Amino acid sequence: MNATGRSALIICFSLLSAACGRKGALIYPDMLVPASPAAVSGRQSGSAVKLQFVLPDKDMSGRPVKGVAGAKISRMASEAGHKDLCRSCLADYLLLRTLNLDHLPTDTELIGTLLVMLDVDVKAGNSYSYRIIPFTADGIEGAPASISDVHVVPPISGPYFKIESLPTEIRLQFAVQSPLSGRFLGYNLYRSPVAGTRSFQPLNRLPLTGNEFMDSGVERGMKYRYAARILLELETGNIVESLESAEAVGMLKDDDE
Repeated sequence: MNATGRSALIICFSLLSAACGRKGALIYPDMLVPASPAAVSGRQSGSAVKLQFVLPDKDMSGRPVKGVAGAKISRMASEAGHKDLCRSCLADYLLLRTLNLDHLPTDTELIGTLLVMLDVDVKAGNSYSYRIIPFTADGIEGAPASISDVHVVPPISGPYFKIESLPTEIRLQFAVQSPLSGRFLGYNLYRSPVAGTRSFQPLNRLPLTGNEFMDSGVERGMKYRYAARILLELETGNIVESLESAEAVGMLKDDDE
């Protein structure tokens, strides 16, 4: 190749490199799938295991992704006394639920992008691990998230619960009914309109450590149902919720009553 040809080839490569640079870094196809769910957690709640996670709004490359249509939940159960399990062995996980956001069952709740699900088919003495995989309306599966070793114990009795309607707020009172074998962390309070579906997310962001709570965030003329659960840290370090208290219904009291 003569000098003129070599010069032309160098110029050509330079132009191609510059053009590629303007287009940005190459993104591989496997980076275009939904990222893994965030804020993933699993905890015993009564006699069930409560799973919750935030559905992704970005793909694996960090770019916005649209069309996340649900999540597949797979589970591995281990009986009491079994050790040295392979929690990364995918063949040991069985599909538990396929959750489609357009047709969620009654034991799930969608709050914005936070999805809460109750796994009621669990047994005291066993441990459960989960894999959560989001998918799009086109059936494209995203990256998985994992929850390991939710150990289920015999359910703990719920608290005593009393409600009193006042003109501007609703007074709720709690008490432990029986001795607790663990460290008491507080109460979780659940509220939902009587005319709506039940919520699986507590009203309080932090455990209620007192024996009384005044709920002023209610609308006049609307009836609400309430229930409470004890939050307890066991000797193993696991944190569990008790069974629900008896449900109570209340609404703001009229001033002239």
